[in-house]
Amino acid sequence: MAFIALLLAQAAESSPWYVNLIPIALMFGVFYFVLIMPARKRQKAHEAMIGAVASGDKVITNGGLIGTITKVEEKKLKVRLAPGFEVTLLRSHIAGKAQEENS
Repeated sequence: MAFIALLLAQAAESSPWYVNLIPIALMFGVFYFVLIMPARKRQKAHEAMIGAVASGDKVITNGGLIGTITKVEEKKLKVRLAPGFEVTLLRSHIAGKAQEENS
């Protein structure tokens, strides 16, 4: 371990200061393309899906409940979970659209 530290110290002394920044910049680039960019794509797709929900769509809530949208407001939705049982839900608490089961 001390040998590696000694080699790094010698390399740092013999190279210009900006050469030491190249590995750090490469790490930030990898993190951006592997972590940040895909997360932004997923977030934009989720926001588009939430903005496009309409009355009659089957949705899954963040709590895992599946229901049908009966009324759409600006920030709230009325969701029918069972016949005669409706709840008011914020748009931000929609996890996604439910897949139709073909049985």
